[in-house]
Amino acid sequence: MAFPRASKALARYTVLDLTRVRSGPTAVRELADWGANVIKIEPPAGLESGEPAGGPRHGPDFQNLHRNKRSLTLNLKAPEGLAAFKRMLKKADVVVENFRPDVKERLGIDYAALRKINKRIILASISGFGQGGPYRERPGFDQIAQGMGGIMSITGLPGQGPVRAGIPIADLSAGLFCALGILVALIEREQSSEGQAVETSLLEAQIFMLDFQAARWLIKGEVPPQAGNNHPTSIPTGVFKTADGHINIASPGQAMWERLARAIDASALLQKPEYETPAARLKNRDALNAEIEHYLSGRTSAQWIERLNTAGVSCGPIYRIDEVFADPQVEHLGIVRNIEKKDGKKLRVVGQPVKLSRTPSKVVAPPPDLSQHTDEVLKEFGFSVKEIDALRRKNVI
Repeated sequence: MAFPRASKALARYTVLDLTRVRSGPTAVRELADWGANVIKIEPPAGLESGEPAGGPRHGPDFQNLHRNKRSLTLNLKAPEGLAAFKRMLKKADVVVENFRPDVKERLGIDYAALRKINKRIILASISGFGQGGPYRERPGFDQIAQGMGGIMSITGLPGQGPVRAGIPIADLSAGLFCALGILVALIEREQSSEGQAVETSLLEAQIFMLDFQAARWLIKGEVPPQAGNNHPTSIPTGVFKTADGHINIASPGQAMWERLARAIDASALLQKPEYETPAARLKNRDALNAEIEHYLSGRTSAQWIERLNTAGVSCGPIYRIDEVFADPQVEHLGIVRNIEKKDGKKLRVVGQPVKLSRTPSKVVAPPPDLSQHTDEVLKEFGFSVKEIDALRRKNVI
């Protein structure tokens, strides 16, 4: 039975996945979830000591990252393994890797080498700091990129000291940007009939994600400080105490500020000169937040959320992760997908946050066991049973 595809959108493309840990698998997951024929190439069992990169294979992290893919084991350090990979390359569209830059050169799978075999191939590479430059050889790690990319200096309460984001934002954004680059290269290839190298790094991705905070420095010369739960420039926007907890309120602009003040029965604040303009509210933010919390103290979070939404003021609860998935709107969106595993049990994962009307993304296959599809995949690439047996005897697969 043919391996099911998650969508028709990218079904004509074959991707050889050499990635590990998170940034690379994130990129490839995008392609797999939109139907690409993704073949996850891994070292045969026993070649790597210790826990596999990315955590236990049946742990939640690995399971969420590697759905909709097939697994092929191949020892690229063996001449026979490298030859098999290059043979597969002739029928592939994309290769994705996130080794340190020198590794693919030592293996002989850099872009110049791959292009000689298949001029249409797209080689997508994610590194910690870039394919060149003084930090080229440094190992990349999400938290290091967060620190060097500036986000830790603006996250957390004022004066608290550096704080990392609660998710691996450098890894994830690098993976998403890599997938975007691959798609752009595939579109361009329709005109040129040639592939190209696609490169990104954790550091570049993290800097790009600074967005308006980076623009404040580059354009205005401002060094953004930590602002805690307050929005750096839109006042009042942040976390506010209620009678039984906290809620988020966002009231940018004069009209929204006036709407908020009236909704919480605080019209008196509109008469105070220290809150009259956006600049004044920014200057007196702490005092204004304290006054708003005084008015909010008389009702529960749920009561205020209902009242403020009715008044057209943007607000919302602050959920624990379990509460996120219990919210009726989240349930309506259907972002949680169920996969049936070989043992009949259900695996719940986060699906794609983008919907296409004709070619939607689905989760159709659970993460593969190591080498689960080795024979199947090699046969599809033209390897005979005799050739496959020979590779297995030499521990290449």
